[in-house]
Amino acid sequence: MTVYALGDRVETKKPHPCGGKTWEVVRTGADYKIKCLTCGRVVMLTPDELQKRVRRTVSGEGT
Repeated sequence: MTVYALGDRVETKKPHPCGGKTWEVVRTGADYKIKCLTCGRVVMLTPDELQKRVRRTVSGEGT
């Protein structure tokens, strides 16, 4: 299982309704909070949900 750190930017498999596919990890812990870099929407996901949705890590320190 991949561990994501604060500031990591990830690309999702499906685009957000705003059209953006790049998200930034803004909180870690029991859940992950990620922010859409296109519209600013913040979503909380469990580690399993995040793992399923992420295609790749674009940039960040946790890679």
